[in-house]
Amino acid sequence: MTTPTARHMVEVSGTEALWLLESAAQGRLVYVQREQPVLRPAVHILEYGRLIVRTPAQAAALSVRTQLTYQSDEIKVAGGTGWTVTATGPAEVITDPDEAAHYRRTLPGWAHGPHDTLVRIRPQTVTGFRLAHAEAAR
Repeated sequence: MTTPTARHMVEVSGTEALWLLESAAQGRLVYVQREQPVLRPAVHILEYGRLIVRTPAQAAALSVRTQLTYQSDEIKVAGGTGWTVTATGPAEVITDPDEAAHYRRTLPGWAHGPHDTLVRIRPQTVTGFRLAHAEAAR
């Protein structure tokens, strides 16, 4: 019988967290609706310090939110190592038709129509952690 390896979370700097977020393509948009947390799968890019997110959520549900949270991670199932990043900040639904068309070409979506929304988040709080085996974290 093998002994489970202890795991450890190591906080990374905001700069490294943004770098990890930029290296990923998918994540989850998190918001509260009717006093319940809602998580929607999403794709994203980081451009000019802003996070552009495409998600299958109704624009009306997001446009009333002044702050949104986005979470992305890359965790290796076999070893439990990897990283996780969460970014929170002021957000706005992208409504300009030319800008929206550009991001719809850039970011693949899951659905079209009322459940295909583009959001711009200006990250003010970015936290990140590397997940490692306890002995590797020392």
